[in-house]
Amino acid sequence: MSFTLAIVGRPNVGKSTLFNRLVGRKLALVDDQPGVTRDLREGDAKLFDLRFTVIDTAGLEEVTDDSLQGRMRRLTERAVDMADVCLFLIDGRAGVNPSDEVFAEILRKKGARVILGVNKAEGRAGEEGALEAWSLGLGEPLRISAEHGEGMDDLYRLLKPLEGEFAEREQENTPLTDVDIPEEDADVEADELAHRPTVKKPLQIAVIGRPNAGKSTLINKIIGEDRLLTGPEAGITRDAISVRADWLGTPIRIFDTAGMRKRAKVVEKLEKLSVSDGLRAVRFAEVVVVLLDVEIPFESQDLRIADYAESEGRAVVVAVNKWDLEDDKQDKLAELKEMFDRLLPQLRGAPLVTVSAKTGRGLDRLHDAIRRAHDVWNKRITTNRLNSWLGAMTEAHPPPAPGGHRIKLRYITQAKTRPPGFVIKCSRPDELPESYKRYLVNGLREHFEMPGTPIRLFFRSQANDNPFRERKFHTPSRLRKHMDKK
Repeated sequence: MSFTLAIVGRPNVGKSTLFNRLVGRKLALVDDQPGVTRDLREGDAKLFDLRFTVIDTAGLEEVTDDSLQGRMRRLTERAVDMADVCLFLIDGRAGVNPSDEVFAEILRKKGARVILGVNKAEGRAGEEGALEAWSLGLGEPLRISAEHGEGMDDLYRLLKPLEGEFAEREQENTPLTDVDIPEEDADVEADELAHRPTVKKPLQIAVIGRPNAGKSTLINKIIGEDRLLTGPEAGITRDAISVRADWLGTPIRIFDTAGMRKRAKVVEKLEKLSVSDGLRAVRFAEVVVVLLDVEIPFESQDLRIADYAESEGRAVVVAVNKWDLEDDKQDKLAELKEMFDRLLPQLRGAPLVTVSAKTGRGLDRLHDAIRRAHDVWNKRITTNRLNSWLGAMTEAHPPPAPGGHRIKLRYITQAKTRPPGFVIKCSRPDELPESYKRYLVNGLREHFEMPGTPIRLFFRSQANDNPFRERKFHTPSRLRKHMDKK
């Protein structure tokens, strides 16, 4: 991604529709009612051969700062500050109204680089709106139709010159995930790899949890400013949004997600969309922070959220919020650890941190836990060490022998990091029971100090297995009987 484009404008002018067209998927919430998008929303856009980051914003509304809409306006102004270029969208059929004029003045005062877009510009009504848009004093209007894709070639022509200007900066900030280990590096020590030149990338973090657990408050405290909407309204965050920041010297990109409720309680169309959007943010992240409420921790929905993050192969840190409200901290902490070990055995050893998003207590411990989880998620183990370990494990507890045929584990090597993935060459891989696979995963986790992180094992048939094992042949006795009949 080479630069950042913020789409701004009044409610219901088609900002989210254009956002979805640029990212190629329905990532933003779209509905007929105005003001559906409340927070900033970021996505990876593609326009022909052009790649960039696009931000969908809340509507620019002339309201008092004490209301929810007022906070939306402040967020949109901040999006203008975050972006390299702004696409100011107006409704071509409605024409220019006083709100458009007010916010055009805001863009001029901020000195933003602005492209004026006239959406819904099809037909004579749209043409009249495009002519009227000249009065805003923001240059030549660009006529588009976000719904039908008209005018995208003209938008491309305006954005293409920005690609080279910002390409190098974005390359430094785009994180890598799901990394394969080349065969020639299988026996390279981790210390040697650490000395190789690499480009530092921001650590991607997603904060997920049930509604009203304090996710946005926590992120605002981490980044040191009120970037995200907060307030007494439950479910105030609808879209998953990301913010870049420096946290105690660590460059991060942190995602806030809509609160995830039990599926049976997700009855509104908008909330269904936001739940799927929050789950999508998990796949964008490297480390997932599952935020619990200390008063009602480890409910079934919390367990589902944590299990989903683990199944997606992300490093997991569990944070218990509102710790400042707890009186008997020692007994409560012991209770939480016991519940964690019992209810989430697949995350055995994952960090459990107590925090207060309101006061900021415990955020240094949360930072350290995230860094440790990220380091383990990136861990690499040489083939020699792995095979020595595999020999000891099979000697201590030999694999089963289904049907009287012993399963032989012959060789192991690490094939992936982020999360760690291992390939084991063996005989009869389809017959190896799940209990023995868990035995190996737990052994890897304990022996090589990989607490909490997901571990993937892939079992492959050994190349020198008997290729005729599944074929059926006539035995000599059958052959003799056949000849006797002759």
